[in-house]
Amino acid sequence: MSGEEPRLWSLHRELTEGTVFTDLTHAFRPGQPHFPGFGDERRETLFDLARGDGFTVHRYTLAGQWGTHVDPPSHFVAGARTLDRIPVREMVLPLVVLDITARVAADPDATPTLDDVTSWERRNGRVPAGSFVALRTGWSRRWPDPEAMDNRDGDGVRHTPGWSREVLRYLFEDAGVTAIGHEQADTDPGLAASAGDHGLEEYVLARDRWQLELLAHLDRVPEAGSLLVASWPRPHGGSGFPARVFAIHPAV
Repeated sequence: MSGEEPRLWSLHRELTEGTVFTDLTHAFRPGQPHFPGFGDERRETLFDLARGDGFTVHRYTLAGQWGTHVDPPSHFVAGARTLDRIPVREMVLPLVVLDITARVAADPDATPTLDDVTSWERRNGRVPAGSFVALRTGWSRRWPDPEAMDNRDGDGVRHTPGWSREVLRYLFEDAGVTAIGHEQADTDPGLAASAGDHGLEEYVLARDRWQLELLAHLDRVPEAGSLLVASWPRPHGGSGFPARVFAIHPAV
């Protein structure tokens, strides 16, 4: 063997020496915000070092769509790709951040427009094919307060930001992105989701794409130039699972 450092080891050293790793994941726990139909997380301590056992083990009972999580196409589309059929090469992607935080602060029902995408591309070049696009809204600052996350009015209607069809259509059909993600609990804005309209989420998943919900700390990541790494367990036929997500990027 030669004394040269293997290429991938060299790339790893260069990557880790000059970059920041930012966790984009909420730590999940009982009592956190969740869809009412799921019920709360339950934990049972099967073995415990504090009780004199030789190790600690918990049993977790929770819905797949819990905390920061991944939605595969099969979440909404019968016969579509399940978690175990998403290849690991899709889990490391260029990260694009669309920031509409200022608009959401003034109007919680705000959604992105094509002007937002055009402005991003004017500053950074075309949205890369095969990338992951995250919608930054500032909503994750409300976590883990269920009432603040839902932001319901007196009639029980949720006022939360979401995606828009025009932007999703551009990202998937023109730019050719691989996946999207957002800080709020739904792809669709709260006004639509409150009425049972999840058409935008269905639009995404019906295109054999996946998404991440309830992302955190997008304010710590630049709008361009980062890598997103998303991982999750591989349940056979799985329709959703908590995910561990992080960004690798230059210092902001």
